[in-house]
Amino acid sequence: MLMKWLTKKMVIGVLAVVILIMVGWLCFRSSKIAYIDSAKLMTGYNAMVNARKEYDSKGKTWQANIDSLTKDVQGAITTYEKTMALGTDKEKQLAKDLINTKQRQLQDYQAAIRKNAGEEEQRLTQNVLTTVNSFLQRYGKKHGYKMILVAANGNIAYADADLDITDKVVEELNKEYAVPAK
Repeated sequence: MLMKWLTKKMVIGVLAVVILIMVGWLCFRSSKIAYIDSAKLMTGYNAMVNARKEYDSKGKTWQANIDSLTKDVQGAITTYEKTMALGTDKEKQLAKDLINTKQRQLQDYQAAIRKNAGEEEQRLTQNVLTTVNSFLQRYGKKHGYKMILVAANGNIAYADADLDITDKVVEELNKEYAVPAK
């Protein structure tokens, strides 16, 4: 009888210890956390590099058009100056009107470019960021992370360098980007 009682107490004691160990393990196990450096990610990710090249190419085209329109305004001014010396009143007025028209075209184009350039940059960047965010969710789940922080402009005051997974993420993102979509 005493033996049964001691055995029961030992079993209860062992169960209590096992339960405490399990609760401690569940409560105090380390969560897997990492961070990425957003600037390093965006300069290393080929999709962003290509998006910037595309934007720069469009920017060069826009600038060439502005240069051409500016040249047209300067040509109209030169024509006006010549007309002022020898032209009739009607020719002078036509030359002046031409300058105004060319200047208005230049101003309208510059305003449209300012608007479109911002929208185009946002469109290209947003597409890349959407892809990156989707990838980070999959990457985090696949590698068992509880949290992946984004360090932008030095917003993380301190983090152990071992928590920086930027290079791994860039490498995998670029591998995925290199494979054509099916």
